[in-house]
Amino acid sequence: MRTVNRIATLLLAVALLAGGTLVTVEALLAASGHPGSLVQRWYAVLTTTRWQDAPVRAVAAGVALLGLVLLVAELLRWRPVRLRLAEDDGWHLHRRSVERRLARVARAVPSVHRARVRLRRRGDDWRPRVTATGDPSARADVEFALRWELDRLAAPRRDPIEVRLIPVRRTT
Repeated sequence: MRTVNRIATLLLAVALLAGGTLVTVEALLAASGHPGSLVQRWYAVLTTTRWQDAPVRAVAAGVALLGLVLLVAELLRWRPVRLRLAEDDGWHLHRRSVERRLARVARAVPSVHRARVRLRRRGDDWRPRVTATGDPSARADVEFALRWELDRLAAPRRDPIEVRLIPVRRTT
């Protein structure tokens, strides 16, 4: 999301810079006694353009669509790239690295064969969601191993860990 915000800010800055430069050039031309050519041409074109013209509707639809896309992009919750460790110490961990590490810890539990971990975040709290293949009775062991690893990583708060163990299907 940070990249989208930076690109939008850059585009807005370029548009404002171009508009400011245009106003400055037109003001200098008017002060020197020359007619402001760009604004007069634009004014003539814009006052003779009608809403029924196809290019006008296409540009309006494109601008409206772009606005909706930017609005949705701003309102979507993006998964964080970095997870903060403590409130004010400035240390972070990469989310994907923590997910892989917790998945390895879950796979290390006896009777668990495969594991996938997804970290979600509410404020500064981490919420691991584990989906693993193995014996469903090992759920407490998986949760204990993950809590131990989160303690080692100095995770900020220990909310409930979602552990979903799917029994291994045997093919005969």
